[in-house]
Amino acid sequence: MDKNLDHITNFIKASQDIPEAEKQGLIKALKALDKQIQILDFKLDRTEKVKRTTSILLEETIAELEQKRSAVEEALAELQATQKQLIHAEKMASLGELTAGIAHEIQNPLNFVNNFSEVSNELIDEMNEELEKGSVSEAKAIAEDLKQNLGKITHHGKRADSIVKGMLQHSRSSDGQKEPTDINNLVDEYLRLAYHGLRARDKSFNATIETDFDPSIGKVNVVPQEIGRVVLNLLNNAFYAVKEKKQAAPKEYTPMVSVTTKKAKNGIEIRVADNGKGMPDNIRDKVFQPFFTTKPTGKGTGLGLSLSYDIIKAHGGTLEVESEEGKGTTFFVTFKTTPEQ
Repeated sequence: MDKNLDHITNFIKASQDIPEAEKQGLIKALKALDKQIQILDFKLDRTEKVKRTTSILLEETIAELEQKRSAVEEALAELQATQKQLIHAEKMASLGELTAGIAHEIQNPLNFVNNFSEVSNELIDEMNEELEKGSVSEAKAIAEDLKQNLGKITHHGKRADSIVKGMLQHSRSSDGQKEPTDINNLVDEYLRLAYHGLRARDKSFNATIETDFDPSIGKVNVVPQEIGRVVLNLLNNAFYAVKEKKQAAPKEYTPMVSVTTKKAKNGIEIRVADNGKGMPDNIRDKVFQPFFTTKPTGKGTGLGLSLSYDIIKAHGGTLEVESEEGKGTTFFVTFKTTPEQ
């Protein structure tokens, strides 16, 4: 019994002033109270033990969660690094496909530069001869021709320079900075590079190309490297589709790829269509999933359309596809943009 209750009980028993019946009642009540106190002491002790156990478990749980958090952070860092490597690999793969097209596009202006340079050398000799004869008027006429040739050399030199700069821009990492960009020129540039790149790898390949560029688009603020990457990917897919169908289709089949730009509601639309094999519904629903590809092993990373989807989404737009098996596929790129300031 509790010491205090025991002291009270002894006091009651020794008291001469309390009737015996009341003594028994008080003692009984004290015993009941003592029992309740014992129960409370037991519960308090158990609660204290539970608290100590819980505190230990909590500390262990916090330590375990901290370890898992560190592991998750490391895994996330590795994943982000791998993602950057994959994006870079996809970018380099698309650039690699353009190599032959770049060489073709640069060769044309270089041929003009060489030809006009040779002609200009001949004109200088002729001009010197006329000056020796004292025919100043004829020398001036030749000088005018020479000036025109130099203008053409400058024009084609700038053309080659723009091609190189465009490809360097395509290959380097984007800082995400939007700048005024001529969408029609951008699309046309990649169209020719993609087509001539494929032609350089396969001399037998030919396709009818149709373009319909809306001149009212003008320059708009976009990230040119990113939009160029999307256009290039869609064009490569289109040319691949018609090439595959040509290899399996009858002779009367004519591969055709069409590219359209136009002003859409609050933005721009780029449309790339082909008359290739098309896609069944189960394939079409998966084309924007990372690593999904219908190309043979080694022919595609499965990241092109997934990255393109993310790029257009970052521009506040959409990338959608319509396809009918056996008839062809059309990709629709729409994105909101602000006009050039």
